[in-house]
Amino acid sequence: MIVRIMGEGQVRLSDDRFTELNKLDDELLREMENGDGPGFRRTLAQLLDAVRRLGEPLPDDSLEPSELILPSPDATLEEVRDMLSDDGLIPG
Repeated sequence: MIVRIMGEGQVRLSDDRFTELNKLDDELLREMENGDGPGFRRTLAQLLDAVRRLGEPLPDDSLEPSELILPSPDATLEEVRDMLSDDGLIPG
């Protein structure tokens, strides 16, 4: 799966990596629902770090269709809330 982090670029992630990412996504969703700003900021950073660590960066000149788009590291709680589906940021 191709994942885009807004403002950074794209990474290729194997589908078997999504178990770990979904745990962080669930935590992020809970923090957003509870209005936990510091927790939200910490978990968003952990989620994006995990995507970078587990994925393979695509070249900057590569423009693959992104199957998943994640917010930038400096996105606000309100901006991320606008991006959410019922499953959070990551489906499944």
